[in-house]
Amino acid sequence: MPDKSEQHSPSRGRKRRGNAQEGSGDNSPVAAEAKRFETAAKGSPVRVSSSSSDAVAPAASSDQPALGDAATVAAACGDAVDLRAGREQIGRDERVRSFMLYLRRERQCSEHTAKNYFLDLAQFVQMTPAIVVDGQCSWAKLTAATARRYAMALAAAGLQHSSVNRKVASLRSFYRFLLREGVVKSSPFRQVRRGKTPRRLPTVLDVAEVSKLLDAPAAYWAGQAAARSDQRSDAEFSAARDTALLEVIYSAGLRVSEAVGLDGADIDFLSSVFKVRGKGHKERLCMLGQPAVKALREYLRVREERGMAGRRDPGPVFLNQQGRRLTTRSVERMYKVYVLSAGLPADSTPHKLRHSFATHMLAAGADLRVVQEMLGHANLTSTQIYTHIDIGRLQEVYAKAHPKA
Repeated sequence: MPDKSEQHSPSRGRKRRGNAQEGSGDNSPVAAEAKRFETAAKGSPVRVSSSSSDAVAPAASSDQPALGDAATVAAACGDAVDLRAGREQIGRDERVRSFMLYLRRERQCSEHTAKNYFLDLAQFVQMTPAIVVDGQCSWAKLTAATARRYAMALAAAGLQHSSVNRKVASLRSFYRFLLREGVVKSSPFRQVRRGKTPRRLPTVLDVAEVSKLLDAPAAYWAGQAAARSDQRSDAEFSAARDTALLEVIYSAGLRVSEAVGLDGADIDFLSSVFKVRGKGHKERLCMLGQPAVKALREYLRVREERGMAGRRDPGPVFLNQQGRRLTTRSVERMYKVYVLSAGLPADSTPHKLRHSFATHMLAAGADLRVVQEMLGHANLTSTQIYTHIDIGRLQEVYAKAHPKA
C-alpha cells in the first residue's frame, strides 16, 4: 500500500530527465522492472468479470479524457474485476516503466507496495479509456475535473474512503514523478481532496492472552510429537523457532516483515539490543527482554544441532525446515494455528502483538516518545492512538483526578 506520506508531501530530489528515454529498449532495466511488476500483478487475487473486457476498449481521442460509462466504472470498481487489459496497457508504457524503476531504486519501496501502485495505475487506465490515444497513454491530457470525477466514481462504487484515498495517492505520486521528469506541467490530482476516514482503535490482547499465545507453539508441537514420534526432531525445531519468533515480536513490537528479516549480525546478546530494518529500509534499535533472549538462545542451539547454521551465523535468524529464510506468509499461517490452539479470537493477526506491545508499554507508564521510537513511527500521531485503548488505566486516572468521580 502506498505510504500515507505520499498523500501530503511531494518527494524532493534533483531532476532526472533521462529516465523516460532509458526505457526505450525491451532489454533495458526499466522495461525489466515494469515487466516484473506486471507479472507479479497477474498473480493478484482478482476475479474475472465477463463485462469488464468490453469496458476497456480505447475510445476515440478527445480534448478531455472522460471516465467510461456506468457499466465500465462498475466493472472496474467491483469485487469481480479483471485488470488484464489495464495491466497490459501500462506495461507497455515507458513512463510507467520509469516510475516502477523509480519506486524500487529511489523510493526503496517493497515489492508489495510497488505492485499496488502498478495495479492502481492499471485500474485508472481501465476506468478512463479515453486517455489511451493510438494505443498510447496520453498522461498530459488528463484534467483536474476528470481526476475529481475518478475519485467520485470510486466512492460511488462503494469503496471505503481509505481505499479511495490510497488509489488517488498512487496517482498523485505518479503525476509528481511525471512533473519531475518534465512530462506534464501540472498534476491533475494535486487538488483532489482526501475523504475523511474513521479512526478505528486497534484491538489488542491483554497480558494473560499474550502469555497464552507465547506458550502455544511449545504446547502445539509437543502434541504433534506425541502423535507422531518420527516427527519429533522437526517438532522440536518448529516449537523453538516459533516461540523465539513470537517472543521477539512482542518484546520489541516488531512487524512480521521486520522479524523474518532479522539477521544474526544484527543481534548483540551482551546488551540485549538488536538492529531492525523497517519501512523504507529505515533502521532503528530495539530491545530484547529476558524471555526473548532465553527463547532465542534455545532456538539457535536447536538450529545448530540440526546442522542448519551456527549460533553466531550472521545470516537469516529464522529459517524454515529447508534452511531458507522464513516468509511472512508462513508466519501468518502458523500464527492462526497457535491462536486457535490457545483459545484466542480467531480474527487475531500477528500485527496484534505489535499493538499489544505498544498498549502494554504505555499502560505501564512508558514515555510516548520512547514507544514511538521503538515502533519506528515517523509521526507521533501514529503512536498516540494507543493511548486511547487502555480503558482500565483511563478509569483509574479519572477516579484519582476528578473531584466528583
